[in-house]
Amino acid sequence: MATLRVVLDTKALVSGLAYPGSVPGRIVSAWRQGQLDVALSHHILDELTRVLPRLPRLGLAPHDVRDLVDSLMFLADVVDTEAVAPHPTLRDGADQPVLATLVAAQARYLITGDKDLLALASGHPVLSPAQFWALHGD
Repeated sequence: MATLRVVLDTKALVSGLAYPGSVPGRIVSAWRQGQLDVALSHHILDELTRVLPRLPRLGLAPHDVRDLVDSLMFLADVVDTEAVAPHPTLRDGADQPVLATLVAAQARYLITGDKDLLALASGHPVLSPAQFWALHGD
C-alpha cells in the first residue's frame, strides 16, 4: 500500500520536533515510522536550519542542527521548486517557496499552521496539523 505524500512546512516540523506529544509531533512520528511520505524543499530545510538554534527547548548545538537537517534530507524527498510559477493571490510572498514545494512534490496535502497558507485551502490541499490528524491520524 502506498503511503500518503505530504509536505510539512517549517512550523509543523519545528512543532513536531520540539513537542513530540503534540499533534505535529504525532505527524512527525508517523513519518519516522514510514506511515507518511514527506516531501520537503531546500527552502524549508534552510529555514529549519535557521530556526532550530533559536529554540532553547531543544538545546541543539549548531552541529546537532546540521546533523538533524542532514538526516531529514535522507528521510524526505527533497524537491526542486524553481520551475513552479508564483501563486498570484498569495497574501504573504514569503510563503511562495512553501506553496511551490506542494506543487513540485505533487503531494496530497501541505500541513501548516500558517494562516496565509491556510487561507488557500479552498483552492489547494492545505490543512492544519489538527485537520490532517483528524482525517488520517490513528
